[in-house]
Amino acid sequence: RFSGLQHDFFLAAKADLLRRLVGERCLRQGGADVRGLDVGCGVGALHPYLDGAFDRLDGCDVSQKSLARARRDNPHIAYTACTTDRLPYQDGAFDLAFASCVVHHVPPASRPNFFHEMRRVLRQGGVACIIEHNPYNPLTRIAVFRCPFDEDAVLLGAGEAARLLRDAGFRYIRSEHFLLLPSA
Repeated sequence: RFSGLQHDFFLAAKADLLRRLVGERCLRQGGADVRGLDVGCGVGALHPYLDGAFDRLDGCDVSQKSLARARRDNPHIAYTACTTDRLPYQDGAFDLAFASCVVHHVPPASRPNFFHEMRRVLRQGGVACIIEHNPYNPLTRIAVFRCPFDEDAVLLGAGEAARLLRDAGFRYIRSEHFLLLPSA
């Protein structure tokens, strides 16, 4: 609660962003099922906020302990351990793949592969969404520095994210800031 706001506030804002992407990018064209993938899902805390946004939502994470809790709390979501550099899914399996506050835990040398793997598992015309902390916000840097599970964090700027996305084969890249200031 560094900001004074409940964690739910941030989860709801992230879910709203993802729902908006599904609508804006017309991922439901022709009534097709929309499949989403949460890369680095952790305990699945975001998933209750995404109820109904996807016809199928999968989550993957490196932590078996986190996945056990995610499965307990969200039994209708398919969770898979991801213990190698290759995501455990077929090429083109998803319409939208997202990583929420994950990339700053990926070592910089491994980031190109991370983005290539997100691209690989997306269908043609699929959408990737990277949600990360703003490394230029001094309050963000303080919060990350103080957070015990962020001890390995290397924050990701928008320019680096755009370059990694381009290098992975994404063509339409948009960056936006949200939650600049809490609502009154």
